[in-house]
Amino acid sequence: DAIEARWDEAEQDLRAGEGALAGPLRVTGFPVAVSVLLAPMAARLRERHPRLSVRIREVEVAESFDLLFEGESDLAVVEATPVSPPSADTRFEQRPLLDEPFDLVVPVDHPLAGRAEADLADVAHEPWIAPLPQSPCRTHMVAACGAAGFTPDVVHLAVDWNVTAHLVAHGLGVALVPRLARLTPELPIVRVPCAGRPHRKLLTCTRGGGHRRAAVAAALEELRTLAA
Repeated sequence: DAIEARWDEAEQDLRAGEGALAGPLRVTGFPVAVSVLLAPMAARLRERHPRLSVRIREVEVAESFDLLFEGESDLAVVEATPVSPPSADTRFEQRPLLDEPFDLVVPVDHPLAGRAEADLADVAHEPWIAPLPQSPCRTHMVAACGAAGFTPDVVHLAVDWNVTAHLVAHGLGVALVPRLARLTPELPIVRVPCAGRPHRKLLTCTRGGGHRRAAVAAALEELRTLAA
């Protein structure tokens, strides 16, 4: 529970005061964050602090906040969403990590494939592949299309970005995909930066005051380096 978690933190701080980071560090993140940020962060920490045991858990954003509050996690990488706790919520400490752009993904033979930048209005009348309605990325997609003056015609729904990429590769539509998402490299698709730079904000989050723990501070430093 939360009280036991505080005792664990105190014990780890004592160990850190003796000169070595040790014990468990529990981190959570949504799929892209785990793949691109938390996995390399854990590898770097293992190399530099072999007595520190990083434990990664892939969860969606809302569950990351729940686990932090319940004392089941020490650090999370989350996406800012309209339903997330506000930055003024003193239960948590949320800090900006990076602004991640969305790219337009089109088939390799699409007229926009050779562009340095795409205006989303140019694909206003094409079928779209979208995240599920409850996904924060669906909100970003609808907002970006709305800013370009249209409502996307959503024909296909996908959870995994590589599923989205395969649908695009077969000419079934276009999609907005976050830049950090790793797509299957051999697919005949092209990622084109978008005019207006639609993006999502990625944050680090700890419990209030949690960033002062030596292990958490070391993890935050690695994340900032990876995000730079």
